[in-house]
Amino acid sequence: MALLDIYTYPDPVLLQVAKPVTTFDDTLRRLLDDMAETMYVAPGVGLAAPQVGVSLRAIVVDASTRDPNSHLLKLVNPEIIFSEGRSVCEEGCLSVPGYTAEVARPAHIRVEARDEYGKPVTIDTDTFLATVIQHEIDHLNGILFIEHLGRLRRDLVKKKLKKQARQEKSPKKKAVVA
Repeated sequence: MALLDIYTYPDPVLLQVAKPVTTFDDTLRRLLDDMAETMYVAPGVGLAAPQVGVSLRAIVVDASTRDPNSHLLKLVNPEIIFSEGRSVCEEGCLSVPGYTAEVARPAHIRVEARDEYGKPVTIDTDTFLATVIQHEIDHLNGILFIEHLGRLRRDLVKKKLKKQARQEKSPKKKAVVA
């Protein structure tokens, strides 16, 4: 397994709708394993393929830090087929480092997906796992959690992140000693 680079806003791959997975092979399984390792090291509770620069509809989630009945899930082509209620949870994101905010989402969801071998999987949850899965599915649709914020706060966060990205890309000036 290998650690992958986590892309951060405003990288364009984060703003694209990811393509459905059509081939369930060793390459996909290796990607999911690498994503899981990267998520744990980061540390995080979820990671979507676009966050590691791969525009495919694949996510890994493990909400066991807050939900003892949870475990690592590798979900391919996940779709929310049912949702109800409302829950507010403090969210952060590995692709939006240094920012957290309360986000309202449906409290109860049912998701249909495929596992890493292409077998159908259905998940019905009303725990923290529901929030994590919804957050990661948003990534597959080119949506970051900051899009759920009010316009003023969202624009401020985006402006700061863009400025930070420009500063990181600009060449470092060497100090001149006279």
